[in-house]
Amino acid sequence: MPLILVADDEPAIADALLYALRSEGLDAEHCLLGGQALERVRAGGIDVLVLDVGLPDLSGFDVCRQLRGFSDVPVIFLTARNDEIDRVLGLELGADDYVSKPFSPRELVARVRARLRRSAAPAGTAPGADGEGWVERGEFALDRGGHRIRYRGRALDLTRYEYVLLDALLQRPGAILSRAQLMDRGWDSDADSGDRTVDTHIKTLRAKLRAAGAETDPIRTHRGVGYAIEA
Repeated sequence: MPLILVADDEPAIADALLYALRSEGLDAEHCLLGGQALERVRAGGIDVLVLDVGLPDLSGFDVCRQLRGFSDVPVIFLTARNDEIDRVLGLELGADDYVSKPFSPRELVARVRARLRRSAAPAGTAPGADGEGWVERGEFALDRGGHRIRYRGRALDLTRYEYVLLDALLQRPGAILSRAQLMDRGWDSDADSGDRTVDTHIKTLRAKLRAAGAETDPIRTHRGVGYAIEA
């Protein structure tokens, strides 16, 4: 049975989440502090971490930053804040999803199940992976079987959705893909599928390409239509 760790210091929210998760056949544990969450994940056996940003000892961002040093367990941020800068920061740190309070416990459970389904996919695969070895796409190189992308010879450290978006764009260089088409490549139907979700991941992806040496942005925005990549 999948085990979900809820790290939240608000008893009413934590109790509601634990009840909702257990009612849906999932096992769930609770901790109050970020340090406790790190210790529990390090001990092993956690399948998804639901992580409150506003913990009393460490911020959720600090917890995620440390966590990614030793674990790739899926992280869903839980926060009372809804600023775009917070969402971008969370995704840049390696979070998989972001839920703003107030929220429906059923929605949170749906997102947890979405993460579990993606984690259950065969290791090293991606949606539509059908090749082996590296394939060149201009200044990019793709290893779809290995779930890896390089830019100018440098490996890109991508989150799941950043990889899905970049892979989809690189499969059809120059073609404009709508947000719906991009989401069809790898989003679960019950995951957050709003336009702003795609836009936020594109923003973090662009930042990583700049860090890898892109002088100009290879991803083009076509307002009202979608995105395309120049490869």
